[in-house]
Amino acid sequence: MNELAAKRLSPGAKTSGKTAASAKAGAERAASQLIDARIKELNDWRGETLGRVRKLIKEADPEAVEEWKWRGVPVWSHGGILCTGETYKAVVKLTFAKGAALEDPSRIFNSSLEGSTRRAINIHEGDAIDEEALKALIRAAAALNVSARAARPARSTKK
Repeated sequence: MNELAAKRLSPGAKTSGKTAASAKAGAERAASQLIDARIKELNDWRGETLGRVRKLIKEADPEAVEEWKWRGVPVWSHGGILCTGETYKAVVKLTFAKGAALEDPSRIFNSSLEGSTRRAINIHEGDAIDEEALKALIRAAAALNVSARAARPARSTKK
């Protein structure tokens, strides 16, 4: 499935003859394939780093959903966005959507520290990744998203 088709098939979209669940599964498969292609396309330390981070995210939260947003950004979600995996010339950047609300006792956030909502981790070539600290942040982000969702009042179905 190409990128345009993946964008059109948003999670939860209904397609002819398909249930919402199968459409969502198809969109996730498409996103995973696009992330696979990005890792392969990079063919350097950034691809290796993105692949390693992806593996750690799935280990920390097996229910994390892979998405492909904003014209080519890998995104991991669970009840909302956990983090993005952007790749630049000199850095792989993991941006946590609600990072400012997460405790970071290992102090692995090293970018976007001045923001009121997001926090990021910039990983440069040769940098060591504190795997346990990253996994703890992923689990904390998922717990925050799930608790925030549970706390929201139910939507009214009245018009």
